[in-house]
Formats: sequence, C-alpha cells, structure tokens
Amino acid sequence: MRNLTAKYLLLSGLLMICHLLKAQDKPVEYLALSARHISPGHKTYYIDPVKGNDNNAGLTATKPWKTFNGVNKLILSAGDNVKVLAPGQFHETLSIVARGTKENPVTITFATGKYDFFPDGAFKTQLQISNTNDVPYGLKAIALMVDSSRFINITGNNSLINLRGKMIETFIDHSNNIRLSGLNFDYHRPTVSEFKIKALTENHADAIVNAESEYSIKDSTLTWIGEGWRYQPDSYWQQYDPATRMLERLDIPQQNLKYAALNAHQIRIFFKQNPGFKKGMVYQNRNVTRDCAGLFIQKSANINLDHIRIYFMHGMGVVSQFSKDLNFNHVIVKARDGRTCAAWADILHFSGCSGKIEIANSYLSGANDDAINVHGTFLKITEKLSSTQVKVKFMHDQTYGFDAFSTGDSIGLVHPASLLTYQSNKLTNVKKLNNKEFLLTLSKPLPAAMETGDVVENITATPEVWIHNNMIEKIPTRGILVTTRKKVLIENNIVNRTHNSAIMINDDASSWYESGAVKDVTIRYNTFFECGGPVIGLLPENKVTSPKPVHTGIKIIENKATLKGTHFFDASSTGGITIIGNQITSSGNIKDINKLISLKDCKDVKINNNRVTNR
Repeated sequence: MRNLTAKYLLLSGLLMICHLLKAQDKPVEYLALSARHISPGHKTYYIDPVKGNDNNAGLTATKPWKTFNGVNKLILSAGDNVKVLAPGQFHETLSIVARGTKENPVTITFATGKYDFFPDGAFKTQLQISNTNDVPYGLKAIALMVDSSRFINITGNNSLINLRGKMIETFIDHSNNIRLSGLNFDYHRPTVSEFKIKALTENHADAIVNAESEYSIKDSTLTWIGEGWRYQPDSYWQQYDPATRMLERLDIPQQNLKYAALNAHQIRIFFKQNPGFKKGMVYQNRNVTRDCAGLFIQKSANINLDHIRIYFMHGMGVVSQFSKDLNFNHVIVKARDGRTCAAWADILHFSGCSGKIEIANSYLSGANDDAINVHGTFLKITEKLSSTQVKVKFMHDQTYGFDAFSTGDSIGLVHPASLLTYQSNKLTNVKKLNNKEFLLTLSKPLPAAMETGDVVENITATPEVWIHNNMIEKIPTRGILVTTRKKVLIENNIVNRTHNSAIMINDDASSWYESGAVKDVTIRYNTFFECGGPVIGLLPENKVTSPKPVHTGIKIIENKATLKGTHFFDASSTGGITIIGNQITSSGNIKDINKLISLKDCKDVKINNNRVTNR
C-alpha cells in the first residue's frame, strides 16, 4: 500500500510538473495595435522576472509583473515609464508601442545585470533586409522591438542583453525619435566558431577550440553546434593574427581534412597537405547563409544609438534601411575577451537612407566584412509600358522585398555601362507588383535615350554622411564604403590594418547594384596605418569610358598614411580631385607622391604640398 501511495504521489507530481511546463510552453500572444489598451499616461509599470507575477497589477515595485506580456498589451502614452527591476530570463519579446512626446517621452529602464532572451516564445516575423535575403520568408525572432512609436528612451544602465539563439537584438520599425543608451548585446553561443592552432606538423594541426564554440566530431567530420542551429564548415574561413591584429579571409577546403577530438577543447586536424594553417593563428568559421541581422532599423527617423556595446551580433550587423537622420555615438563593437569575432558580416550597414547619418566616437572591430557601408540600390528597367511608366526590378538575390520607392521620390535614370545619370524625374505613383518588381509612374516623359536594361536610382533616399573620431581595425575587407550624392565628410578617424582599402567609393550596376555616384566627398585629418591598397579608392564599375566623370568633388586633405603597399590613392572616371597636405610614409624607396597615385580617365586633378618619407 505504501509503495502504491508513493507511486501515486510520484505520478501526481510528474503530472503537475508536466502541467506547469505545458503552461509555460503556451504560445505567447502578441496583440495587433488595434487590440492594445491605451495607457492613460504618466504611469510607471514594473517588471521583475524573479519576484514578479503576471497576475499583479504591475503598478508598484512591490507587485510587479513577471514577464513583458503586460507591457506588450499596452500602447504607452506620454510620460509613461517601464522599469525592469532585476535581471533574469525572458522567453518573450519586449514589444513596445508608445506615443511619447518631446517634452514627455516614454522611458524604458533596465536594472544593471544580464538578461537572457530565448527565441522560443519571441515575436517572429518575415523581414526583407538589404544584403541579407538567403531566407527571405523565414521567420526572424526579435528580442527588443519598437513598433509604430515615437519619443522613447530605452536605457540599459550597462545591462547585458544576452541572446540564447539566433535573434535580431533590436528591431525599430516605422518609429521616430527613439534613443537607445547604456545597453550591451551579446550571444551566449556566437554563430562564428573559433579555434587557435597550437602545434603544427607536416600532416596535422592541433587546435585549441574556443570554450564557447561547442562542436561534435563524427566519422572524422566536424560539426559546429549552437543554440537551435548546427552546421558543418565549408571552405570559407577567416584568419586572425594576434601579433599584428590583422584579419583576413582564407579558403580552407574541407574535403581532404579529417578531425579528431583530443579532449573537450582540443582537436587534431589531419591532412596530406596543409591547406593554410599557421601556428599561433586564430581561425574563424561561420555558416555563410544570410538569414538575420544584428540590429534592424526600418522606415524610421531620428534614431540615436548612444553608448552601445556589442560583443557579438549575427547577420548583416546593424542594418538601417530606408531610415532618416541616424546618430550613432560611442558604439563599441568589440569581441569579448577570449574571442576574436564580434560581427558575423558588416558592422554598420545603411541601405537607402536619407537625412543625415552621423557615426562618431566609436570603435568598430572584429567583423567578417566591412566596418561601414552606406549605399543605395539600383533597380533595372525591364519594360517600358508608356511614355511615363516603367517596370523595374531588384537584380541581386540578397537585396529585394522592401519598398525601394515612395510616391513623390526623385529618381535618376542611369546608363549601367557609363554609370551616368541622363535624366532626373519624379514619381507620381508607385505600385509594388511583387517582392522584386515595381510599376513606376513618372511626372515627365521618358527620354528617347532610355533603353530596357537601364537602371533607376532613388535620389531622395540618399543621405548626408559624417563619420568622425572613430577607430576601425580587425577588418578583413574595407573600412568605409560610401556611395551617396549628398555631402560626405570623413575626418579624424584612425583606420588600422584593414585587409583591403581603408576607404572605398564604388558604384555599380552589374553586381551588387549598389548605387550611386558621389558629388561632394571630403576625407581629412585621418590616420591610416598599413591598410590594403589603395588606401583610398574611387573605383566605379563603369564598363565604358564615360564622356563625363562618374564621381566628382573629391578632397583628400592632411591625412597621415603609413603604407603597406605602394598605392595611396587610386581613381577612375572621377573629376575634381584635390590631394593636398597629406603625410605619407612609404615602405619602399619612393619619395614622389605621383608614384603612389593611379589615375584613369580622371579630370581636374590638383596634387599639392604632400610629403612622402620612407621607413
């Protein structure tokens, strides 16, 4: 009898545990805007993931809510405050909708500590993100979301948002006057795996695997394991040199490698011929599928990221897409101690933005691609329907799905071979036909010179750019890419040992279709140390010699450059170039700056008062 009772109690206990688990696993409900309750304003709502209870009113610190679900049912009003009183675990998105004012903003405050965000109950949605569309219809989980809101200050007090699976760290959508400050972001298990070569022989390499890079080996094949994901490496790797702090891409084919575990954190890699491993180097590996972004800002304005620290982000970095007036100040992107990678791809990526972009006082490092990339997107004309109507199409399979035009936008018609704009026009109507095609109605007739296959640039969606007082290093590609016809000022930055150019100004209508021509660029008072060549490049990808310059108005003034190679400045199809007062230290026996400069089809070039010394 006693045994039966014990079994009954045990069974009852197990049933109770299952019931609780089932209740916890119940899908989190995310209300539409129309179903949310409007807060009366000037209220304070409290959340405590440890001591709270969602049955509480959430209006006092002694009776707080446990989860974000209470706040997620509200439209916060002017003067409202949300206070997260203690760190803890969250299985749901903090989904903010708020209507603050300039005088009485809505404030979200996190107590200092670590906050684990899990994707299981998070809000998930389809998002079409520029340069990131390998999984266009997959659902992306979000940790923090600000939707259709205005005048919000989110303050972290140096707290850590720690992601427990692939998630967008913060998503700001159709909102304005949003400020994030004092927040740190990281992944419990970064999606870039790392190991360091400890010993090397003719036939094998011994590697110490980063403690956070979980893996398994079966049948001599390595599999990286993460939270909700796993993959086997392909040939794409990166090599980091701790001595020089240089990062470069490396091709390491896997078909002839065999792996064996020596212990929990050491592996042996067998080969007949060394594919490129070097003793003392750190090797990074990632799944190259572009399926997410770190932070995503879409169709928003007056967004301020201030004193933000990012230890790791998965996907195409901080992506700002068709947003206006963006200020990033004291943004530190740096791998946590013990790691070498902080960004799965680009760090700061701007697509189709407008107004003014300012990036200041920041440290950008440890990427798998460019540190800063500012560009628009050319769409190809596929059909002329009338004298004022054309059908246009996204051409790159990573960039499509978002609204590339709005009624009232100014556009330029461009010949892709010459990259010259031959007509400026205005849109009177935009119809999205599908995720890749639009029907554009123009205010004035198309010129006779227009041909199917020409491209269209959204001139309205081009920003003014000010990049100043930043440090950029540990970048395997380029430091700064920028293509915008508005004013660009790049000053007082330090760019250290980028594998390719420190600053590259491109423009292409045949590969990534990243527009467009620049008209006013000043690069001054910067320090470039052993960057790949050319240190500064203006290299549009026009296919024919243009009768007029593609780029114009370039001023390179009083920069200091220590060269790694023999190219300080390369330009093609560029007019109005001024290179004055630069101090260049060359690694070769070169004292004439003209030998460090390459010009092709350039006009109106002035080179004066530059000084070249040799190391």
